[in-house]
Formats: sequence, structure tokens, C-alpha cells
Amino acid sequence: MKKTEFLIINGPNLNMLGSREPEIYGTLTLTEIQMFTEKSLEQDNVSLEWYQSNIEGEIVTKIQEASKKNYKALIINPRAYSNTSARSLYTSDDADD
Repeated sequence: MKKTEFLIINGPNLNMLGSREPEIYGTLTLTEIQMFTEKSLEQDNVSLEWYQSNIEGEIVTKIQEASKKNYKALIINPRAYSNTSARSLYTSDDADD
């Protein structure tokens, strides 16, 4: 039986999970979250493709490419791109570290 395929896209700053403001965002890294999710779905005949970028154009390109594949769904956590003012705030906060 063919696995059900999902594309999961994570946006800006999510590569900093676990190290940036752990008191707010927790101590798990994006890789640890991915491993936990994969393990949780082992028995469900699911295939996950993970993608993370801090560059909006790369995310747009990935979404466009996904339309040519056989994904059941695209799951996106756009992070700062869901709120432009937050994107600027988080970018400037990271530069100060």
C-alpha cells in the first residue's frame, strides 16, 4: 500500500527552536519535533517531507513545486510571515544576540 505523503513547511526562525527564547518557545529543536512526529506516525502509513527556510521566495517556490507532486496535504507554519510586523521584530531581535 502506498504511503500518504504530506509536505510540512516551516518558516522563518523556526530553525532557532530550542535555543531562542526557550522560556517562551520551549527547549525542543525543530529536528527533535520532526523526529517525535515521525515516530508518532510510524504505524500510520504516512510519509512526511520537511522543509524549512528563512527566505520567503524559497518557501513560495517550494509551494509551487508541491503542486506538481502527489501530496495529500501541505501543512505550513509560516511563523513570522503570518504577521509582517512580527517578522521585522524577530529579525531585529535575532541580530542583537
